Amino acid sequence: MSDDGPLALSAAAAGRSRGLFVAFEGGEGAGKSTQVRLLVEWLTAQGRRARATFEPGGTPAGAAVRAIVLDRAHTGLAPRAEALLYAADRAHHAHAVLRPALEAGEVVVTDRYVDSSLAYQGAGRTLDLADVAAISRWATQGLRPDLTVLLDLPPETGLARARGRAEADRLESESIDFHRRVRDTFRALAAAEPGRYLVLDATRGTGELAADVRERVGALLEVHA
Repeated sequence: MSDDGPLALSAAAAGRSRGLFVAFEGGEGAGKSTQVRLLVEWLTAQGRRARATFEPGGTPAGAAVRAIVLDRAHTGLAPRAEALLYAADRAHHAHAVLRPALEAGEVVVTDRYVDSSLAYQGAGRTLDLADVAAISRWATQGLRPDLTVLLDLPPETGLARARGRAEADRLESESIDFHRRVRDTFRALAAAEPGRYLVLDATRGTGELAADVRERVGALLEVHA
């Protein structure tokens, strides 16, 4: 897969924003929300304007979508309907949160973005990844992160962590084969565009991971200064 391939989401379509856009991706229990919080705290302490957000549900309208897609009561939801619901959430998130913050010069850090749809709705639900990518490209008008941090770990480990915290949601309740396909796709996306990804072993300590993230983001901020 190359930048010109069917899975690429063109940054050129979105134009160059003044801010910096960082996305965290990974399977269940990878520690994304913790790393998002730590990065935003560090950026704020450095005097940067930084904003943490997430998908699905990073807007009031998105919260309604989140309630549908993660509720186990909707286990029979059609895969295409699920993919479209995630795309609808992302379209409004990009419009209401991501673009305004980036245009204002903020560092925007999101817990999940387009790669999650490619991994979960594409590979997990065995939908055509090119179709899922096209929906996301249209929904976001081509907006993609300057950096995607992939917190990678075996799904067995991540699911044990996630299920130890709370009752499993609809996605966490899927089969181990589903979650293995999700992990394989995250890793394939990162391998196809290594310059835009930071892949970290999420079995390592929280502090070690945060230090690696800060180093990479700090370097990007110097370039964007």
